Amino acid sequence: MSSRCLPVARKRGASLSVALPALMVAVVACAGWSSQAVAQSGTGGMTYDARRGVYSFASGIEHALPAVVKVTTMGRASSGMEDGPKALQGGSGVIIDAANGIVITNHHVIDGGRNFTIDLPDGRFLDAELVGADEDTDIAVLRVRGSGLAQVAQVNSDDLQTGDLAFAVGYPLGLDQTLTMGVISGLNRTGRGDTIEDYIQTDAAVNSGNSGGPLLDSRGRLIGINTAILSGGMGGGNDGIAFAVPTRIMRFVVDQILAHGEVKRGQVGLVVGSLTAPRARELGLNIVRGAVVHDVIPGSSAEKAGLKRGDVIVSLQDRPMSNGGSVQASVGITTAGTRLPVVYLRDGREARTALTVEAPVGGKTYLGQSEAIARGMTVKPVSGKMQVQVVEAGSLAASAGIKAGDVITRINDTAVDSLATFGQLVQGQDKLVITLDRDGEEQRFELAR
Repeated sequence: MSSRCLPVARKRGASLSVALPALMVAVVACAGWSSQAVAQSGTGGMTYDARRGVYSFASGIEHALPAVVKVTTMGRASSGMEDGPKALQGGSGVIIDAANGIVITNHHVIDGGRNFTIDLPDGRFLDAELVGADEDTDIAVLRVRGSGLAQVAQVNSDDLQTGDLAFAVGYPLGLDQTLTMGVISGLNRTGRGDTIEDYIQTDAAVNSGNSGGPLLDSRGRLIGINTAILSGGMGGGNDGIAFAVPTRIMRFVVDQILAHGEVKRGQVGLVVGSLTAPRARELGLNIVRGAVVHDVIPGSSAEKAGLKRGDVIVSLQDRPMSNGGSVQASVGITTAGTRLPVVYLRDGREARTALTVEAPVGGKTYLGQSEAIARGMTVKPVSGKMQVQVVEAGSLAASAGIKAGDVITRINDTAVDSLATFGQLVQGQDKLVITLDRDGEEQRFELAR
C-alpha cells in the first residue's frame, strides 16, 4: 500500500531513536577513542556533550529545527457557518529562504486549498500565499511575511550515499515538531506512478502529517522533501519505507515556480521502461541497470537522435540511469532546448548520441506508435487486444495486482479497443477501474493515486 503523508495515510511522520547513537558510542569505546577526540571531530555529526555526559546529534541538527513549520490548508466555509474557512488538511514545510519568506511543502498538502497558514516552532502563526505548485513532483511553494524567520542550508542530493544518516522533521499524527532518525536506504527509487520520480528512500520514521517536511543530513542540511510512504498496513502507518524528493529535483521546480509561477519542462519523445532480468536475457545483456526504449515518437528528438526500440539507455547527461524512472526524472527537470548526451547499448555494443529537449506535448501518459505507459504498466496491441507487456515493480499497477499478460478490456466501464482509446481514458484520471481478461476470467482492479 502506497500512501501520501496527509491525514489518514497520505504522508510522513517522525520520532527520535537512540539505538544508533548507542551503537556508535560502543564503536568509539571499542576503538579506543577518547571522549575528548569525539567531541572535537564528531562521528557522523554526533558529538560528546561533556556537560551532560552524553553523545548527541543535537549540535548538528538543532540549528535547522526553527525552519521546520506546520502547514494548514483551508477551504471554503461550510454553508451557513460564520466562523470562517474550514481546515481541509495539514502537513509540514521548511523555510529555504528566510529573507523572502519562501516555504516548501508538498502539492498534496495544499491541493484544493484557498487559504494557508504556517505555524512556527516559536508559537507564532502566519498567513501564507501560494506561489505555485507542481503535481508531477509533489512540490509546492508558499510565501510568508514575517520577521525573525530561520532557514535551512541545502546540499546537492547527488552527493548522497546509501548508508548516510538521515533525519526527518515534521508534525506527524497531530504531534508538535518531531524528529526521527534513520539512514538513506536507497537512491533513484521510482515506480509509484506517472509522476517525475527519483526518490530518496529512508527508514527514518515518517507518518501522516510529515508530508512536505525536510529530510536532513547529520549536519542539519536539507537533502530532500518527505513526500510518500510505502505501508503494508491498512492504516498507512510507518513501516520503515519512506520517500523524499531530492534537492536536485526540488531546486529545479522551485526555481521554475519562482520565475514563471509554474514549471516549464520539456520532452524527448521516448517511451521507456526499466531493464528487468528477463528483458536483459532477451537482449543478450548481463546487466539489470538501465532503461529500455519501448517506443520512439515519430518526428521527436529521440527519433532524430537515432534511438530505436530495444536500445538500453545507461547514461543521460553524464548521469547513470538505473531504470526507466531515472530517464523520466532527468528529462522532467530539464527545460526545452537543453542538450542531453546519451550513452546507450544496441546489440550489446555501446553507442553515443545526444537528445535536444523539446517543448512538452501531451501529459503523464506516454503514448508511442506501438506501446503506451501509464501507472507503471506498458500496454501494447496484440491481435487487436490491449495486452499488458511489462509491470514496473513497486508501481501502482503492480500494487493493484495487474500482471504482464493481462488483457485490458474496459477502463471505467468504457471499452478499450486501441492505444489511442487507452491513452484518452487514462490521461488525467486520479482513479481508474480497470477490467481485464486473465486466462479467460474477467477481473476488476482499482488504481488510485
